[in-house]
Amino acid sequence: MHTALSQAEQFEALVAWLHKATLSPEQFTVGYDAEASTFIRFNKGKVRQAGAVQQASLSLKLINSGRHASIKVTLAGELAVDQQRLADALGQLRETLPLLPVDPYLQLNPEPWQSHTVQAEPLPDTAHVLDDIRRAAKGVDLVGFFASGPISYGYASSQGALGWHQANSFNFDWSLFHSNGQAVKASYAGAHWDSELFALRMQTAREQLAFLDRPAHVLAPGEYRAYLAPAALEEVMSMLCWGGFSAQTLASKYSPLQKLYAGDAQLSPLVSLDEQVSGSLSPAFSDEGYPRQDLSLVKLGKADQSLVGSRSAAEYGLEANGAHAGEAPSALAMAAGQLAQADILKQLGTGLYISNLWYLNYSDQPAARLTGMTRFATFWVENGEIKAPVNTMRFDDSVYSLLGTQLEALTADRELLVSASTYDQRQTASNLLPGALVKKLTLTL
Repeated sequence: MHTALSQAEQFEALVAWLHKATLSPEQFTVGYDAEASTFIRFNKGKVRQAGAVQQASLSLKLINSGRHASIKVTLAGELAVDQQRLADALGQLRETLPLLPVDPYLQLNPEPWQSHTVQAEPLPDTAHVLDDIRRAAKGVDLVGFFASGPISYGYASSQGALGWHQANSFNFDWSLFHSNGQAVKASYAGAHWDSELFALRMQTAREQLAFLDRPAHVLAPGEYRAYLAPAALEEVMSMLCWGGFSAQTLASKYSPLQKLYAGDAQLSPLVSLDEQVSGSLSPAFSDEGYPRQDLSLVKLGKADQSLVGSRSAAEYGLEANGAHAGEAPSALAMAAGQLAQADILKQLGTGLYISNLWYLNYSDQPAARLTGMTRFATFWVENGEIKAPVNTMRFDDSVYSLLGTQLEALTADRELLVSASTYDQRQTASNLLPGALVKKLTLTL
């Protein structure tokens, strides 16, 4: 009786075929990406589109005498068909290599490491999730997107490295719209669906939606106390991750956190940032073939380690530490603080409650100065009570202020924010963040 091979077994079979098909001095690396996803779109609280996507691909790199070329192969899931596709790809790469120059910064990991992780916690039953969403969204205009399913990664090399990673996860990203066009945005992601926790998040969103009935509070440009919810803080951190912790941008003096790593500036002692691979949805190996460990990026407000990919290691004489090719965190975690969720408004007193930010960019990159817009549910708070929504405003402020001199507290509770991107395929990148209470945020218009 024929038994279908699992994805991991198919990957290993293709790797075994490659070991036989390559000829010395040829070397190879191969990356595997796959998903089996359920997608559901909501509009006005009802399911408007539902479907499933199952796909897998291989990224094959052939190396010979310092020259290398890559090609991506879509897999059929049938071993004989996929071996033929791989054979065709190998032939194309062999024809291409002699036309290419030697790459001086190519650095392959010679270690024959092994890694196998399967996070197989049962995924939430779709019917159960739909019941929870219908119940929680009754009577409101909900627009949202739910995605769920396993995401798999593999890596292998001619040096004998072999890695496999599968993570089951879900992500529900939604907005509640008011009849006046304003909205409250929220999300819930992870590996285990907790009906009570989801209901609590939806209840919070509904309570905020009710405040959008009130006339907007008009603010003049100036400096205000502010609370940044985890989703708002994520926008700030996403900008910092864009080169901030990269060994390449630090070595070329282009990092927005150059002053931090040079010791010329620091953040608040409340701020500690880690690339927390363990326990995250991200694989314990990089797309460059290096095992990944937890890394301390910022410790008690001061720069610690940077993310070093293989090319930076070769170019600048550093040691690769498992960073992906782009040298950006994929499992960023900020240490929690002590501010209780129930005390946020009381501790804010009078100021801004900011649920989301968007359209961020650098207004002064060397100074880590950011500008962007408030988005969705931003509220004016007086004496610990929400009074009115605030229309969209632009802020312009430095990270060394927001997360440095002006940072008053971080929340004890943190929120897991998983990438909602489905470009090419679903992602496992995540941020585990608290909310941040700041003494001063500068609004410019």
